[in-house]
Amino acid sequence: MSRRWGNLLGCAVTLGLLAYAYYAQVILHLEPCPLCIFQRVGVFAIGAVFLIAATHDPVGLGRRAYASLLALASLATAGVAIRHLYIQHLPEGSVPACGASLDFMLKVFSLSEVLVKVLTGSGECAKVTWTFLGLAMPGWVLIAALGLGVYGLWINLRHQAPVLRF
Repeated sequence: MSRRWGNLLGCAVTLGLLAYAYYAQVILHLEPCPLCIFQRVGVFAIGAVFLIAATHDPVGLGRRAYASLLALASLATAGVAIRHLYIQHLPEGSVPACGASLDFMLKVFSLSEVLVKVLTGSGECAKVTWTFLGLAMPGWVLIAALGLGVYGLWINLRHQAPVLRF
């Protein structure tokens, strides 16, 4: 598989993840908490880097730059998912009370204050409303983010034999 098609495949996987997230929100009526929204932004960022890498199809330093950006976006998304899982596994009395909606916080607070408040977590982030094979949604996001990061490193850093065209 060429690097371009490999990056397009990575982008398609992220589109599938985002499509399922919106399906869960609209059809299954699972309202996303602020940490869920941050994870969606992270998955979107991974997909955007895959798409730009596929469009650009760089060689040399460029492919290493895209691999680094994919690793960074994947690790950031995985970090948010880990924080979400941590909040979901806190004992009953130690979870902070539910906070304001993300829309409200973005209107009232600065972006840095919003980031601190969201990553601190609140009651709505502690609720587990969906599981598959025993894992909550942030668990699957963690697996997907790390998998996409490793895949992005592999597809962009592997040695690719030149294609001879006649």
